[in-house]
Amino acid sequence: MCVESDGCELQGCSTPDEVHTLSGSLSPGLKSNPDLRSCKPGQKFRAALLRCRSPAAAAGILSFGNVLNYMDRYTVAGVLGDIQRHYNVSDSGSGLLQTVFICSFMVAAPIFGYLGDRFNRKVILSCGIFFWSIVTLLSSFISKEYYWLFVLSRGLVGIGESSYSSISPTIIGDLFTNNNRTMMLSVFYLAIPLGSGLGYILGSSAKVAAGDWHWALRVSPVLGITAGTLILVFVPEPKRGSADQMGGRIKTRTSWVCDMKTLAKNRSYVFSSLATAAVSFATGAFGIWIPQYLSRAQVVQDPAKDCSEEICSSTDSLIFGAITCVTGLLGVVIGAATTRFCRQKTERADPLVCAVSMLGSAIFICLIFVVAKESIVGAYVCIFIGETLLFLNWAITADILMFVVIPTRRATAVAFQSFTSHLLGDAGSPYLIGLISDALQKSYATSALWRFLSLGYALMLCPFIIVLGGMFFLATALFFLDDREKAEKQLSQLTRPPSVKV
Repeated sequence: MCVESDGCELQGCSTPDEVHTLSGSLSPGLKSNPDLRSCKPGQKFRAALLRCRSPAAAAGILSFGNVLNYMDRYTVAGVLGDIQRHYNVSDSGSGLLQTVFICSFMVAAPIFGYLGDRFNRKVILSCGIFFWSIVTLLSSFISKEYYWLFVLSRGLVGIGESSYSSISPTIIGDLFTNNNRTMMLSVFYLAIPLGSGLGYILGSSAKVAAGDWHWALRVSPVLGITAGTLILVFVPEPKRGSADQMGGRIKTRTSWVCDMKTLAKNRSYVFSSLATAAVSFATGAFGIWIPQYLSRAQVVQDPAKDCSEEICSSTDSLIFGAITCVTGLLGVVIGAATTRFCRQKTERADPLVCAVSMLGSAIFICLIFVVAKESIVGAYVCIFIGETLLFLNWAITADILMFVVIPTRRATAVAFQSFTSHLLGDAGSPYLIGLISDALQKSYATSALWRFLSLGYALMLCPFIIVLGGMFFLATALFFLDDREKAEKQLSQLTRPPSVKV
């Protein structure tokens, strides 16, 4: 019989000793048996399907799903101005969309982390994608009298996307090790800026093509259902810790309470989670408000560009989306290459690279608000450099977690890192920036110039948070080696070599 990687059997296809591995190869040293009957057509199809379930293919499909997650999240940001006019809401009201999304996302993350450490992960991922795809599609039909229902729909979408972000990195962590894992996680986390940028582009392009912003929410659900199906069919369910243990097996599993206590004492995990929260604060605020800020800057430079129509120009969203895609690619590639090079010089390379990139990013993000009033091109240049430096740390942060947390706790660790980073980061930053902007606008007579300046002053909070994040990464570097050594000792205590028959 042939045996799938998740334990299913294919009858009458080979000898009882023949096993398909994740890469599709057969156990070595086995000879063909002339007495075997040929496989039936259905069995041949299933055997061919198994050969497609390689680790590289799985990582590619999971990365594709991550792109769609973030693309759907930022499609709303690409048409935010149109949503404001359609529902007649203020800056704080439109910022509430992202805040509700992130709040539901972070509340659901620990739940999915618990489930991901104990149940079939790819089934949870697929169900999550199917759920948010259906809710997003239905939200495009909500009329202008029911803005509260539109806000609620974004909260439900956050629950669906939370399952994916909490669990999918742990599957990649169980399929690869060392530099290969760093490379695959880099590809996976490239989806964050790439998907975000494509979200702006998709939202703007679909709106212009259809003449209605609602169509921006009707494209990603089709792709999402496709990705969920691919995950069910082609992504394997590797044993937790199989890559790290090199054949060893987990002989005991710690309780959830024990996991949480251990994570709370893991200083590298705590400080890197706080640093991730600083990144989330800035990216959450920028993702929602920078296209609006640049649009207001152009109105200040040329009042004729002010728009009061139902459908307005989306040039700023398109350009910002393209910049986010390119800087995401550059940031992840440069981050992975820099970390690999610096590991030859110091074992603390991972957190140190993150710290330096964060501090450098804060400088260029400050310059955005200095030059935007006079030069939109200059603002785009500062955005390009600032985002590239900011995106350097996405994959590196995930790799830090893989080094300092044992495999059976990783889904929980990823989920709670997601929870804390969103709770302290982008759960409140879009709404907070909108609230500050509204408060400043009420202080003076409303004008195009003051609407532009008030939003800029509100966004100036972000560079200071980024500097704070850089400090947290420096703190991570102090404890990184000790925590990595502790994780290795814990793993050796929880594993045993496979039994050997004499």
